[in-house]
Order: sequence, then structure tokens, then C-alpha cells
Amino acid sequence: MAKTIKVGIVQQSCGTDVKDNLAKLYNNIVDCAEKGAELVVLQELHNSVYFCQTENTSLFDLAETIPGPSTNFYGDLAKQLGIVLVTSLFEKRAPGLYHNTAVVFDKDGSIAGKYRKMHIPDDPAYYEKFYFTLGDLGFEPIKTSIGTLGVLVCWDQWYPEAARLMALKGADILIYPTAIGWESSDTDDEKKRQLGAWVISQRAHAVANGLPVVSVNRIGHEPDPSGQTNGITFWGNSFIAGPQGEILFEASNDGEQNKVVEVDMERSENVRRWWPFLRDRRIDEYGNITKRFID
Repeated sequence: MAKTIKVGIVQQSCGTDVKDNLAKLYNNIVDCAEKGAELVVLQELHNSVYFCQTENTSLFDLAETIPGPSTNFYGDLAKQLGIVLVTSLFEKRAPGLYHNTAVVFDKDGSIAGKYRKMHIPDDPAYYEKFYFTLGDLGFEPIKTSIGTLGVLVCWDQWYPEAARLMALKGADILIYPTAIGWESSDTDDEKKRQLGAWVISQRAHAVANGLPVVSVNRIGHEPDPSGQTNGITFWGNSFIAGPQGEILFEASNDGEQNKVVEVDMERSENVRRWWPFLRDRRIDEYGNITKRFID
């Protein structure tokens, strides 16, 4: 693993035309690479709008096989630019079986590995259980030429167990492609609480595991096709935190942005020596954590 990694993040809005989204993604990924990025991370389901605001069977047409057209596109781009690329795709695994899947490409364009989203929400405007089957690949870090990536997806970011298992299995960095935002009825105070909780939770994963965290969110307003709500305003705020939860970079809440940040990968080892949380875990007393509820 390199002592430092230059991490590029792409925070962008998405429209209904997939080809237009791909063209924008291409330009933004190239921009990050030209700025020196060795690792580029994209947001959740970046090829299209966030289609889970409604339950619509025709939207399954957005899904693709892996390998497939999108993996060819992103694999060729990763090879052309010599970068490790973290993508988030709507996977058609088999007829009637679909996943929300992160695919990681290495510098040679090959698929280094994939992760199927394990925690699937089902809330107003986030009807993901209609589209996605629970992930079945476990919490397995993906080995690449620049290090071992603990890739999780959006709703996974609220679960400390997921981050911990990635860390215990050797992840060098935690990565969260994300799609989260506000509904128009949310008050300003409520918006602050939601955003604060989102950032705090992920910074806590960094602290508890002594690892950097990269979280990349969508930006912009996407209307509800059904008209039943006023849609979602994705709050951006993509960020990179160090292994003590320190903010290395934080994007805006209201604009598209590409950013390349140098992350010190040796710092994790030092932090774990100073704060030996992993050493002091009482694994002999944690058996009940696998229960749904403790009576």
C-alpha cells in the first residue's frame, strides 16, 4: 500500500438522460485524474436519476448485467487514465433479481471486486426494497493495486457493524457512495440535524476503526415523478475524513464539485497505536450483538 493516496471525488447532479450523465461523469473522472487522482469515487447510482422515489416496474430497464455495458465503459476509462475507480450500478443478476452494487476497477481496467448493498431502506421517497435484493457477498474488502478498499453503500453508513467488519477484514479505507437528501417539508433545523447526524455517524466509523472515510453524495433537486411529494434535494456535502475523524475536505451543499485530496495512509497505523480500540475489544462478551432484540 502506498504511503499516501490521492483520492478524487465526483459530486454531481444527474438528469433523466443516461447518455448525458455518462458524458458528464466521463469529463469529471478525467478532470480528477488530470489533477493527480489515483483513486476516484463516484456517488450512488450515478448513471441515472435516483429512481427509487417511486415504485415503477418499467424502471427495472435501467439495470444491467455485470459485466455489461457500464462495466465496459468504466473499465476502459480506468485503464485509459490509470486509476482505481469506485462505481455504483443497478445490477441485473438474473430475471427478477436485482442488486444495488458497487463495482471497483483497478488501474488495468479489470474488475477488482464488487459489493452488493447489504442494508436496504424502505422509506417514503426511498423505496429501495422494491428494486433491490439484499446483498449476499458479505462485508468483504476489495484488494486493489493502491490498497484494500472497504466499500459500502449509502444506508450501510448508519451501521457501525458494517464498518467494523470491513476494518477487521483488513480494509485500509472506508468508502461510501451515497444518495441522501432533504424533502421540501423539512424545516431548516431538521435539515441541520439530518446532515449533522449523517456526518457524525461516518466520522465515528473513522474514529472507532482508525481508518480514513470517503463519502460521496449526489447534489441537486430531483422531482418525484408521481407528484405525491416535492421530490428530494440531495444535500451533497461529500467529504473525506482522517482516522481520527478529522475533516480533510468537505464539499458544498448546493453545487457540483470535483476534488482531489491527498490522504496519509500511514497515519492509520499510528492512530491505532495511540488509540488501541481494536486491542481492547471484549469479543468474549459480544455474542448478543447478533440478536434482533435482547429481552
